[in-house]
Formats: sequence, structure tokens, C-alpha cells
Amino acid sequence: MAAAAPAIPNEKLAARLAATRRLTLALAEPLSDADACLQPFPDASPAKWHLAHTTWFLETFVLRDHVAGYRLFDERWPFLFNSYYEGEGARLDRARRGMISRPSLDEVRGWRTHVDEALERALPGLGEAALTLVEIGIQHEQQHQELFLTDLLAAFAVNPLEPAYGDLGTAAAAAEPLTWLPGSDGVVEIGADESGFAFDCERPRTRVLLGPHRIAHRPVTNGEWLQFIADAGYRTASLWLSDGWDWVRREGVEAPLYWRIADESAFTLAGRRPLNRAAPVTHISFYEAEAFARWTGARLPTEAEWESFADRTDPAGGHQLDRAGAVLPRPGGELFGDVWNWTGSAFLAHPGFRPAEGTVGEYNGKFMSGQMVLKGASCATPRGHSRVSYRNFFPPAARWQFTGVRLARDN
Repeated sequence: MAAAAPAIPNEKLAARLAATRRLTLALAEPLSDADACLQPFPDASPAKWHLAHTTWFLETFVLRDHVAGYRLFDERWPFLFNSYYEGEGARLDRARRGMISRPSLDEVRGWRTHVDEALERALPGLGEAALTLVEIGIQHEQQHQELFLTDLLAAFAVNPLEPAYGDLGTAAAAAEPLTWLPGSDGVVEIGADESGFAFDCERPRTRVLLGPHRIAHRPVTNGEWLQFIADAGYRTASLWLSDGWDWVRREGVEAPLYWRIADESAFTLAGRRPLNRAAPVTHISFYEAEAFARWTGARLPTEAEWESFADRTDPAGGHQLDRAGAVLPRPGGELFGDVWNWTGSAFLAHPGFRPAEGTVGEYNGKFMSGQMVLKGASCATPRGHSRVSYRNFFPPAARWQFTGVRLARDN
């Protein structure tokens, strides 16, 4: 999953681990046991499953494998909470995670406490290999914190009462006119270097040749997407890739996920709210992003174009997740935060890629088929989790994440 990172003082790692684990519990605090069991569709997971799976990961790969004498909290639970690690044996079918009524939410919280206390005792004596796995466990849980929110949004959206998870403040309603900024031209380097943490799929660093191009200074807005809809964008076959057009017709897609065109509103983690025309459009698929780009006469940036453009940008900037609560993209032009940016690049290996050793090596490499790369971060990404080299990836029809689009064009 990741190459070994430089040694980190145990006390700093322990503090980050504790903070990450606390945030996950805080995200779940408003939920009932029934809320936490909801699975709206097979690709999404119940909130309780996220709390349990991240605990299974640390118990399995750190405590079980690196702490002498540690005994599993419950030997039956790995079958329930393993995700897709073939090396860990049989597991519950993904589509049936919503059927796990037992253990209860409180029992899962108790398991988390047990594992956290065991990790706190073990950390001072762990070797470098185990500490690297703790770091991976932190990064892994941060990914699931974002999934926790997006999966919960999908679950609440199914309820005709459209319940709210939390409150949201108001945001400015004026969008800046779109401008185009020059991208890097010539040979550039992308990918993570050997300093600091990175997932294995971000390495090795590689050179790419880029032609002259420009990138929009901000993401596409809700207001601009309304214009696309009004101009029959979802009904014009020539704008769509063949697979995308088949998807639009098969699924009856007429607008971004959670939108209601009749009153220009969208369902959010704070319930149904009027569309903010200045805010970045979100919950769109790669197919939609590509069709919109074609409608404007532009295109999607490649992964290398986006990464080289963001090379001097602070990944911890922008509107990202700092604490538990409802989230929604806000108007602005930050490269990191608000919405993930679809690129026109497939999720494939950098030349020289080698998956991490052991079962954790199943984390990224085996998914390098049928996925598209997204860059940046969203309003639900824990601040500090993303990097310029970070490679998020989803299938082209996926849109329940906070996914948006920033356009590019050739000079």
C-alpha cells in the first residue's frame, strides 16, 4: 500500500492516531443504531461498518501481526469487517453489509476502545515495519471518514423524509467569471518522491511530456451546470462517450445526483437546500464531466496536467473536513477542497510501480482497471490527508462522492 516512510517519533504518531480515531467517533455521534446500519446500494457501506472495518484493519495488521500475545477481540468479526483482502480469507459479501444488525453500534464502539487501548500500550515498543502499518491505518481511516459522510448522505437521500445529519452555514452567492491560467509546458515530473508518506500507487516519481495548455482557475459551478441542462446537455448524444450515453439512457439521468430541477434544490447532509449557483457542482460522474467539457469546447485535464499545475499549492488549504458535522462545497477557486476534480486519465501504474509487500499490497494495484483518476480533495476530505501526488479513483459512472470538474483546454 505504501513504501516505508521515514521514522516518525512514536508520540507524534500516537497523537495523530488518537485524533483520527476520535474524529471517526464524533462523526458517528448523531446516529442511531438504525441510522448506522443503512446501506443504500452495494458500493456504499453502513456507517457502523466503517467504524468496524477501520478497527479491524488496525487490529489485524498491527496488533495481531506485530504484538506478541495479542488475542482478537472477537474471532468471528473479521469475516464481517474484512473488505476485499483476499489474503485474509473468506468475508461477507459486500452487498450484504447492511444486514449486520449485530454486533450493535455500542458493541462496535466497545471494540474500538479495546483496540485503541491496546495500540496505546503497544506503540512505544513497535518496530519500524509496524509503525509504518500504523501510519497506513491512519491514512486508511481518513479515507473512510470521507466515505462515512458520502455513504450516509446516500442513505439519508433514500428516505422520503429527507432527514438532516447536521446543520450548515450560509455561503456567498456570487461566482467569479471563469479565467484560464497557463499550465506547465514540456517535461514535468509527477508522483511522490521518497520523503514522507505516500500510497504505493503514487510512486515512483515519473516524467511526462506536456503540450501547451490552460486550466480553469476554479471549478465549474451549479449555475453553469444549469445552463448545460437548459441547453439539452443530457439529451444530446453527440456530447457523450458511447458508454456514457448508454448510462444516461439506462439510468434516466437528467441532472447531478440529489438535484431536483423543478425547484432548483439539492439534497445535502443538512437536508434539502436551494442550489447555490456560485458553488462548485458536485455528485457528477466522469461521463457527465466529460460531456460538459465537450459542450463548452474544452476538455478534462490529464492527471499530469493537474498535478503539475498544483505543484506549488498547499494541499492543506481550501474547504476541507476539520471536525464532525455536515459538509457542502462552497464558492471559490481552491485546487484542494470542496470537490474532487475528475481528470481524463485512467488509473494505471506509474512506470516502475511495485505494490507494497504482503496483504496490504492489495489496496491499490489490483484496482487498476476501469477506474478514472480524481485529484485534489473535497469538503469531506480530512484536512492534511491529501497531497499533490494523491490519486483518488472511481469508476466512470460513480457520483455519490463529492466529485466535480475543473476544465482544461489546449492553447
